[in-house]
Amino acid sequence: MSVSNDFFAVPSPETAYSTPIDSPLNGPPPGRFTDGEVLTVQYRSDPAAIRALVPEPLLPTNDTVMVQIARWGDVAGLGRDTYEANVMVGARLGELTGSYSPYFWVSSDRAMAGGRELHGQPKRLGTVKLEHRGDLIVGTVANNGIEIFTGTLPYKSSPSSFEALCRRVNLVTNINLKIVHEIDGRTALRQLTARDLTDINVGGCWAGPSTAELRPNATSPLYRLPVLAYLEGFYWHTEFTLVGGRVIHDYEKNG
Repeated sequence: MSVSNDFFAVPSPETAYSTPIDSPLNGPPPGRFTDGEVLTVQYRSDPAAIRALVPEPLLPTNDTVMVQIARWGDVAGLGRDTYEANVMVGARLGELTGSYSPYFWVSSDRAMAGGRELHGQPKRLGTVKLEHRGDLIVGTVANNGIEIFTGTLPYKSSPSSFEALCRRVNLVTNINLKIVHEIDGRTALRQLTARDLTDINVGGCWAGPSTAELRPNATSPLYRLPVLAYLEGFYWHTEFTLVGGRVIHDYEKNG
């Protein structure tokens, strides 16, 4: 059987974006995320524990941990109903303020590859769920059969806003430590990168008292950020565009 359609052509290694070269695991930005619903749980943690996980020269901005559990209903090239759990703490570098991600779990290998290879996000595969149980919104993250995080929030308790959601931690600008090695083990890239969400449309946002429960797991060590006090949480519907980012610090060049 002959194949002549350009969709079936195998690109050359000089032009291929990723591998496998004829069916890459991830594609170039931008990407549009639509039909999204998000549970954002916040809690106070130990400032020393946060400092230990935030790489210098970044500086933590407060003692808040934000755990964002999301269902993305429609993402081109990624699929329907993919789930993620992004753990963020406030951080700044000079005049730039954003959120640094020490941990990140996703349900899709495509999401994991794109996040790690492009942005340097610390994505790992995990079982992430966002459920509505009666009058309660429940978000969970499990790995190795162990439920390492459970977050809860009353269902649409009180109307709120995206501005209130970002008051403690700026989730629009996400900062990550990107490390890429040469084949012999030498470091090829060691950078702090930042990327922004653009064209954000929030279809609704509600706030209420949230709870967070952690369970220790040696290879998914969210327990390193202990819960000291519960804070407000949010449930919101959104769509946005995820664009390419920028390098804000290069360890290999600047130390």
